[in-house]
Amino acid sequence: MNQLSSIASDYDMIRAAIRYLSEHGPDIADLQGFALSLGLTERQLTELFRRWCGLSPKSFAQAVALDHAKSLLRQKQSVLDTTYQVGLSSTSRLHELFVAYEAMPPGMFRSGGAGLDMIWGTALSPFGTAVLTATEYGLSGIGFADEHTSVDMAFADLAHRWPNARFIRNDAHIAPLAAQAFDPGQWLADRPVRIVLIGTDFEVKVWETLLKIPLGQAATYQGVANHIGKPSASRAVGAAVGRNPISFVVPCHRVVGSTGALTGYHWGVPRKRAILGWEAGVISAAP
Repeated sequence: MNQLSSIASDYDMIRAAIRYLSEHGPDIADLQGFALSLGLTERQLTELFRRWCGLSPKSFAQAVALDHAKSLLRQKQSVLDTTYQVGLSSTSRLHELFVAYEAMPPGMFRSGGAGLDMIWGTALSPFGTAVLTATEYGLSGIGFADEHTSVDMAFADLAHRWPNARFIRNDAHIAPLAAQAFDPGQWLADRPVRIVLIGTDFEVKVWETLLKIPLGQAATYQGVANHIGKPSASRAVGAAVGRNPISFVVPCHRVVGSTGALTGYHWGVPRKRAILGWEAGVISAAP
């Protein structure tokens, strides 16, 4: 089993752990009780988190705590409009620096993908089973399946925006694209993850802005609205963030409410917490 497969196989247990943290809060005073609730020893619990994200259970809990989100927003460097100082000069292997994107022509969007062939398939990810779609230009969609959302449901969620496209399932074709998206070891500047942004002009502007939020940072819906020159459109920004078709790679999970609250996420708030905690582990492992 390779490293990504091992990490992916841990996600069901991690999801149960996140459910526990959501109910009991981020301050883990009773680590033994936390472990026992999952049927693990304290050592096994620590090894699970170390294996999955490189953090201790307590560090993971702190990484996704509400207070952590608030503290990010209190720091000027974490507000979207001042984060652009974190660029290629950064020593961190920031995910967004290794994503190349382009927007589909408006005519293709209006036609619902008429004449467009898309490949789709499933692959392992650190956050459960991922469902991906791709065109010849790059990834066009990422969603997730779990006990509440079947693979078919997740695929339908991604495909419905392109009612006139032809979808062909090919898991083998999707596998290397998924590995490049989810494996930090493959986030390489000379081989960027190629994605295709497909939406209205407003949505594409919002998604382009999301790509500029650095790993470990947070932005508010209002901050995104200000950045695109639409300060009164925070609700519309929220809707566009919710319609982001390329979850994780286009980091809509880094957008929080004005108070720092981890507000709704299309694929579930527990998964949003998981992604934020996992990214904290990526940052701690960065050179």
